[in-house]
Amino acid sequence: MEIKPITKDNFSEVIEIYKQGLATNIATFQNDSPQWEEWDNGHLDFCRISIYDDEKMLGWTSLTPVSSRCVYSGVAEVSVYVAQEARGKGIGKILLKELINQSEENGIWTLQSGIFAENENSIRLHEKCGFRLVGYREKIGKKNGVWKDNVLMELRSKNVGID
Repeated sequence: MEIKPITKDNFSEVIEIYKQGLATNIATFQNDSPQWEEWDNGHLDFCRISIYDDEKMLGWTSLTPVSSRCVYSGVAEVSVYVAQEARGKGIGKILLKELINQSEENGIWTLQSGIFAENENSIRLHEKCGFRLVGYREKIGKKNGVWKDNVLMELRSKNVGID
């Protein structure tokens, strides 16, 4: 396994895995894939992480800022996607642990995730990586005409922003 940064050059592989997540209807409220420029502008410049096995991307993770206000500069929202054929093999855990390490190296003190309540695998993954349940948002939005509930999870760094 090899960790590589997400760049414009491998973005087509990111989108292929993202589309597999979209197809589940439990990964995101989005229905369309972004173009590189939109994705690049919406994500932090660091923690753009992918994992490969024999030159095949198996998954990726990244961070988006939660706010432009300076008081939230160390708070970011997690995205993590694993290729369909690689699910259940520990890839998500490798990615999320790497994301946690890199986020702390870049001054992030809180990671948060909003996960569809029925996405039990993602909830378990976050729990295994130290995230805790902080809330539940009932019928927060619709996905293809169906109301979705979100489980809010958070990981507070024990190393960054503790002073």
